[in-house]
Amino acid sequence: MRIHRHRKFQKPKFEAQEFRANHHIVAPEVRVIDEAGVALGVLETVKAINLAQERGLDLVEVSPKAEPPVCKFANYSHFKYQKEKEMRKQRAQSKEVEIKGIRLTMRIGSGDLQIRVDQAKKFFEQGDKVKVEMILRGRERAHGDVAQAVFDEFVVKLGTHYPIRVEQPLKSMNGRLHMILARQS
Repeated sequence: MRIHRHRKFQKPKFEAQEFRANHHIVAPEVRVIDEAGVALGVLETVKAINLAQERGLDLVEVSPKAEPPVCKFANYSHFKYQKEKEMRKQRAQSKEVEIKGIRLTMRIGSGDLQIRVDQAKKFFEQGDKVKVEMILRGRERAHGDVAQAVFDEFVVKLGTHYPIRVEQPLKSMNGRLHMILARQS
């Protein structure tokens, strides 16, 4: 049984990295790499900008967190276009991970439990995570140890097919038990 939730799934966000160029570089000294990929060493920023302009290029800061920052001679607009292209490609290759739900009961039979295990296997093959939940009704709330045993049996049976990582351990909230499982890569 699949649990339907009406949620807005957010796609992974890829922040566009800002690159400083020429006079926007604030460091007093920079490590310079020319257009052929040859390291020219550490230069003053003003000298590096003048050297880049003599070659008809821009001085682009590619690694601002390095000490000193790493800059490269490149055509700024072409460099920025290439980085945006890489980001679009990365966004297209990223897959949104969904959390699929499987509901168990305290008195579930072994055949039904095996069906739930097979459902979880299908979800793992699709690259999704699985939220296993159980709703305890009435006197069932007093027998949390039996519910724990059902969860343990489910995890053991599923673990024979795939290595499993417990994303969120078993939690109890107002008579609802749930845990989130993921397939280890």
